[in-house]
Parts: sequence; structure tokens; C-alpha cells
Amino acid sequence: MMDESSPARAVAAQGLRAERADSKALASALRAAVDYRGDVTLTRTDGSSVTGYIFDLAEGENEADSIVKLFPPDGGKKSIPLRDIASIEFTGKDTAEGRSFETWVRKYVQKKLAGEKASIDSEPLAE
Repeated sequence: MMDESSPARAVAAQGLRAERADSKALASALRAAVDYRGDVTLTRTDGSSVTGYIFDLAEGENEADSIVKLFPPDGGKKSIPLRDIASIEFTGKDTAEGRSFETWVRKYVQKKLAGEKASIDSEPLAE
């Protein structure tokens, strides 16, 4: 079971890594991964790893009942028991980073004030 004393959400950023040795950090990182809009890599206790987009953390009464659900890049869904996770690393780029509404408004206003064409169309996700 996740430790309730850990922060509800961690600031997730590409490159962040948490290990089972620090259960509070691992719990916080797994919770943050649900809100992260990029891929993470989970290393299992057997040494294998799986990469994908975490879309759910089903917390049970204890660690044995808790499951991390993710979409791997090759399609489908995977469920990994929490007890099998040795570490998590935020390996993919957060596609929404810097793309908040506030950021969009700031850029729009800056373009308008500079006399440039400002559009309500969104920017492409790929850079």
C-alpha cells in the first residue's frame, strides 16, 4: 500500500528516478506518473523493464493488491503489480510541458504587442 504520509503529487520531470529502497519517493513518483503526459520506464524486481504511458494506479489495501496500468508504445495495455516494481524513471518527454493555458495566453499577448500575427490555433506537439 502507498504511504499516506508521502506528498499527493510529486513534480514530475523528464529524468526523475525513484527506487524501491526509498518507498516514499517511489510512491510519490508513481502517483505523479499518472499525471505525467510522457512515457516512464518501470524496472521490475527481476531486472526486466517496461516502458509506457501510465494511465492508472489502482491502489489496493496493501502493496500486493496495488497495480500500475500502462499503455506500452507497441499498443495494448499492461498491468504490473506494485510489488514487482523496483524503480521508475520518467524517460519520455512530457508533451504538455510548457503548454498550459496561461503559457498560451502569455505568448499570444506577446505576439500581439509585438505586432506579429497571433492565432488561436495550437502549436504542433512535435518540435
